[in-house]
Amino acid sequence: MKSDRAENALLVSPGLLLLALAFFLPIGRMLMLSVMGPEGFTFSHFAEFIREPYYLNVLWRTIRLSFIITLISALVGFPLAYIMARAGPRLRLWLIIVILLPLMTSVVIRTFGWMVIFERGGIISSTLYDLGLVKRNFTLMRTETAIVIGMVQVLLPFMTLSILGVVTRIDRKLEEAARTMGCSFLQAFRHVVLPLAMPGIAAGSLLAFTLSASSFVTPSLLGGPRLQVLAASIYSSVTQTLDWHFAAAQAVILFLGIALTLIPYFKLTGGRHG
Repeated sequence: MKSDRAENALLVSPGLLLLALAFFLPIGRMLMLSVMGPEGFTFSHFAEFIREPYYLNVLWRTIRLSFIITLISALVGFPLAYIMARAGPRLRLWLIIVILLPLMTSVVIRTFGWMVIFERGGIISSTLYDLGLVKRNFTLMRTETAIVIGMVQVLLPFMTLSILGVVTRIDRKLEEAARTMGCSFLQAFRHVVLPLAMPGIAAGSLLAFTLSASSFVTPSLLGGPRLQVLAASIYSSVTQTLDWHFAAAQAVILFLGIALTLIPYFKLTGGRHG
């Protein structure tokens, strides 16, 4: 018995060591930087963040956009996952390939593609101008709409595949039984499929929200310096003002905010689904 435990500990130790070096050590260092100042231990960096309306607006923008992006991703990803789950094997395979294809391309390249589409003179601006709906100088660049569209395109595969894994395990006979009992398609969908798919929706939403809240490249390129999110603000503090302590404080706030999203996730799933 003791030899088995020792063997298991020996097998797990490389992974734990890698986890400590790659995750816990940087997190610990970041926590130390956030509470250290010229005179020693201090919470002044957090107080500065709370006192300054600009940073509170950045935090609120990050949370608000992340919720909107997650909601749209769920509204689009759930029907798509349901269609994929109920399609034939051949069609499902092609749909999965279509969903995975964007992941084969760098996020930076895809974001630059959106910049070409959104910019003044791009296909959207030109089409709307030709239809007489906007003025010639109309552009979606440097707007929250551009950030939302770009981030939904990035996160939709993660949301769809998270939900697909759960929906494929739902027995179709349950839907058929509901239809036999007099439910319409929408009623069966609402009362049978949706509750059973909730663990996948919760997992996909958690993944989409965390990736959206911590995203830097797409919001920075599509939103510009005027519409900063918290990750971009951290980058600016490190590279422009060289204030590593304040950047660490912002990173801790972002980390704690993302960690708090685990609470509703575990309440929705009952802690039984990972």
